[in-house]
Order: sequence, then C-alpha cells, then structure tokens
Amino acid sequence: MRFIAIVLRSYDTWHMRTTLTLLVLAAALFATADARSFELEEALKAQHAQYQEPGEYHTAQSGGMSLSEAIQSVKSRTGGKVISAETKVEGGREVHHIKVLKDGKVKTYKINGRSR
Repeated sequence: MRFIAIVLRSYDTWHMRTTLTLLVLAAALFATADARSFELEEALKAQHAQYQEPGEYHTAQSGGMSLSEAIQSVKSRTGGKVISAETKVEGGREVHHIKVLKDGKVKTYKINGRSR
C-alpha cells in the first residue's frame, strides 16, 4: 500500500500574485501622480514669479486698475496662487483675466482696467 502525500496550501498563489501586482501598480500610479503634482506646483511658481518682475507691470490710465494692481487685489482677496493673468479689450475697455489656484480649484476673476 502506497501513501500519497497531498499538500494543501492555506493560500491561493494566483490570488496573492494578483494582489501583489495590483499593489505595485497602485504604488506606481501614486508615485507618478505625486511627481506630476510637484511639476505642476513648480510650473505655477515659475508663472507666478514672472508676474512679480517690474517689467511685467502695466500702468493704469483713465481711472482703471493696472494688471499688477489687479493681481495684487485678487491675491489679497482670495489668498490663492495666481497662475496666469492677461489683459483683453472688451467693449472699448481693458479687462484683466486672472486665474487663481486655491484648494485644488482654478477660478478666473475679471477685473475692469482702463478705458480705451
């Protein structure tokens, strides 16, 4: 009479491999997302710094706000980071479009500038 030993494992090999693979993929995904958020933050800091340079300021005429004054006003009111600012002419008047990042959301503020 022969005895055949059957070893029963208390775990499922394929289940463990699948779980391990998912954990590795999740770690890679979070590492990539963290790197992207760091790159975005650095890019926003660089853009923000360009608006702090004296050469970027526009002078106000005809009783309107300059772009630099509008940026400072929005920054002090919101407490967020200015990520872009540009001046457009709408209806014969300058309108400053200022994008601010706060709490992970971007909002655009429109500030009246000088009349043309």
